[in-house]
Amino acid sequence: MNKTESPRKLTHNESIKEAIPTLAGSIAATLADAAVDRFCEDDTQFLKFHGIYQQDDRDKRKVGKEYIFMVRGRIPGGVVPPQAYAVFDDLSNRNGNNTLRITSRQSFQFHGIVKNRLGPVMKGINDALMDTLAACGDVNRNVMAPPAPAMNGIALEVRDDARSVSAALLPKTRAYHSIWVEGVQLDLEDPTNKEFVDPLYGKTYLPRKFKTAFAIPPSNDVDLFTNDLGFIAIVENALLTGYNMTVGGGLGRSHGNEATYPRIADVIGFVTREQLTEVSRGVLTVHRDFGDRTDRKHARLKYVLEERGVDWFRGELETRIGFKLGPARQFGFKRQGDEFGWATQADGRLYLGLFVESGRIKDQNGYRLKSALRILVDRYQPEIRLTPSQNLILANIEAGDRTVITSILSEHGVPVENQGTVLGRASMACPAMPTCGLALAESERYLPGLLSRIEELLGGVGLKDEEIIVRMTGCPNGCARPYMAEIGFVGKAPGRYQIYLGGNEGSTRLNRLYRDNVKDPEIISELRPVLERYSRERLSGERFGDWCERTLWKEEGGGGGKGKAES
Repeated sequence: MNKTESPRKLTHNESIKEAIPTLAGSIAATLADAAVDRFCEDDTQFLKFHGIYQQDDRDKRKVGKEYIFMVRGRIPGGVVPPQAYAVFDDLSNRNGNNTLRITSRQSFQFHGIVKNRLGPVMKGINDALMDTLAACGDVNRNVMAPPAPAMNGIALEVRDDARSVSAALLPKTRAYHSIWVEGVQLDLEDPTNKEFVDPLYGKTYLPRKFKTAFAIPPSNDVDLFTNDLGFIAIVENALLTGYNMTVGGGLGRSHGNEATYPRIADVIGFVTREQLTEVSRGVLTVHRDFGDRTDRKHARLKYVLEERGVDWFRGELETRIGFKLGPARQFGFKRQGDEFGWATQADGRLYLGLFVESGRIKDQNGYRLKSALRILVDRYQPEIRLTPSQNLILANIEAGDRTVITSILSEHGVPVENQGTVLGRASMACPAMPTCGLALAESERYLPGLLSRIEELLGGVGLKDEEIIVRMTGCPNGCARPYMAEIGFVGKAPGRYQIYLGGNEGSTRLNRLYRDNVKDPEIISELRPVLERYSRERLSGERFGDWCERTLWKEEGGGGGKGKAES
């Protein structure tokens, strides 16, 4: 900035964080006021740090706004004890819309909660020894880790490391406990609260959200390169020696704003297990100190990496942590996604992978997954593992219980073999309408019908039962990671979508924009010539996304994001 330029104005979020660094706002007072059904605008921002989004039912806007709330848990690695699952199930029945939504970050969301039921929901979650602190907001969000039950001790060690990093990056405000456990408004005039500064985050926390994930090659089931901070397990001589660290991934963008874009993280170097928490704090503080606090659309760590460079970042980080990173070690990702059906754990017990369409655990039209899971949890006490692809795993099942569990699921319309369709199992969708205020188009409610049409198209061009990774979001923020899919749909307006093509099976490559503003009736006609060509021209074993990268984009070019991860 030259001497004649005035400083850029900070965003409103920065002002309110500085004014009330405890993040308490007037949440508790509003919660106790039965005469109001919503929180003020500033408190809606503070609520996010507590894991809560204020929304309204958009299907009912023609007759007036009906305010509802989404509550998201913080569940590192997606591991849910059976006792906690039973509480979540009860809470969704009594206080929500009788569904549980598995998120793309291995957590649960409750939808449809009205204001006067927020207190009971939050108390119930905390009574189950779980929490929602930092599930949203300008902080580190839920830390992801490989969900499959350990076939050896490596996965357990990685999961423990993920929990350690999650704990190390938690904010320290007393407001969460005061409001949701004690049920009282934090005294903002108390000098202890008025002058509170978080020891890690500082007074104004981060410029924007921060996401962390762990992965064990060759499976990239957490979409590691889409995270601000990632750790790739390096296993040598059957021992977990440490991690390659990645920094600067993120998918969110805004329509019509070329300064925003998806970006693949850079591999920065190697760290030992003992260095994990210190390095994690160091990366977070670089974002804290150099992220853009004047434009929330430009506030993610990915823009710091893109604009300042990897060498600058590494030097800045090493100065903060007081030691040099080791050179990155060899690794390779070959696949992502989940496995379904029965399998055996290393300890001889079984686990069962279950497909959950768009992550929505519900009872509907003879498919009664929610009821079946509750019976199984109450009787057999399996551990629940939530996957980044919005499915779930029942773990630690005794071999002798396999037949009866399969029978109970079958009685509730839930198959164990031949779950879903090939295309459906490889798909993801964000909730979008009617709950998300950012949605421009349908996603969860719309994708199943579109998949049926695409399956019919695939059958007609000689590609029946071909697996293609399909993901859809109702807006460009990328919650279901559409920019990594072989076919990605991004909502642009009601009934209109962008189409992206060319992601890969290992989830190490961004796709590219193929068509910008496609009306619903035109989607199949836009895809048909491309899929016909793929059917004719593909190499043996070549996936659709790889064909697009090898052939289609050499001819068409196309817009996209930043970067391609290299092993």
